[in-house]
Amino acid sequence: MIQSPHLIPLPFLGEPCRTPSQRCDRSASDWRTCWSAFDEAGKERRIAELEERAASPSLWDEPDRAQAVLKQLSDLTAQLAPWRALRTQLEEAEGLLDLASEESDHEVVAEVMTSIALARKQLGKLEFQLTLSGTYDRANAILAISAGAGGTDAQDWTQLLLRMYLRWAERRGFSTETYDLSPGEEAGIKSVTVEITGPYAFGYLKSERGVHRLVRLSPYDAGHRRHTSFSLVEVMPDVEADTDLKIDPEDVKFEAYRSGGPGGQNVNKVSTAVRLTHVPSGIVVTCQTERSQLQNRETAMRILRAKLLEIDAARREAERLELRGQHVEAGWGNQIRSYVIHPYNLVKDLRTGYESTDPSAVLDGDLDGFMNAYLAWSVGVETSAIEGSGVG
Repeated sequence: MIQSPHLIPLPFLGEPCRTPSQRCDRSASDWRTCWSAFDEAGKERRIAELEERAASPSLWDEPDRAQAVLKQLSDLTAQLAPWRALRTQLEEAEGLLDLASEESDHEVVAEVMTSIALARKQLGKLEFQLTLSGTYDRANAILAISAGAGGTDAQDWTQLLLRMYLRWAERRGFSTETYDLSPGEEAGIKSVTVEITGPYAFGYLKSERGVHRLVRLSPYDAGHRRHTSFSLVEVMPDVEADTDLKIDPEDVKFEAYRSGGPGGQNVNKVSTAVRLTHVPSGIVVTCQTERSQLQNRETAMRILRAKLLEIDAARREAERLELRGQHVEAGWGNQIRSYVIHPYNLVKDLRTGYESTDPSAVLDGDLDGFMNAYLAWSVGVETSAIEGSGVG
């Protein structure tokens, strides 16, 4: 009789941990998250509720609300699908292993062990995705980049960062749309706002929020001296209008103006560009990419809503850190990442310690290592714990 090897316990994949003795036997420093945090039963109940609402004939009386319900149903179903598939795979492996043990079939045992190894790898990836469990982590992202100190070099650096994020999105199969772009006088970009659409776009890109610093030999210096440039990256979730956040129309100042830059006959002759100012916060949002003023206004409101949500989230996070006794720095003056191209090659994230000696690859969109390190760091674990996880 062949002795069955140790399998991943099937209860771990679905049953909640109700008592200390039932909890996963992993150390506190382990970066993985218990399956109970995924709340399968809660998601199943929510799916049942949404399916009942989707079957209601009155659902489409409010088309926007109906689309939101169907999108939430689709998202929840997609979240559960890989876990269900993994459970099925392990149950089938367990059955085959029992049968092989009875018949002493070594070939089937070897096949099952290979299947279990693949399942463990998939489990690691799924568990890592649980770090993307924030309220808006599955949402699309609105990315805003603006040049800081450094003059023309900073504006060129802003354009390089834009290209880096567009290449990253392309690698993942995400779509992008530019809402507003202000070109520099000599070269580069003063500021740009882009939407990046794809699953977990905000969850991954939130690692990029902050000041990015570049050190290189300046192509705009006749003496070809070393210059340091700074750009600010802001990342906000693109959320539905039916969130708890309410914006008083009286708090928003509306202005229409003529779009700048190249375009068709309508672009520079009609006031289609929109500028919204949120008076209480002082936030200013512009959008000029659409040919319709109404479309630009709707897009600008989405960006404004996202900015206000991000400010509220930052405030709550600052309060949480203060309660924990951690220092909270006001303003955006401290860089989160340095990109050094001269006198040596190094890109280093100053929060996680993760680094790369290939700036060219990073600036070409190879950001997954930095993003995964940030996700692990954000839940209080060592960056080294994710190495070799294959996530990204």
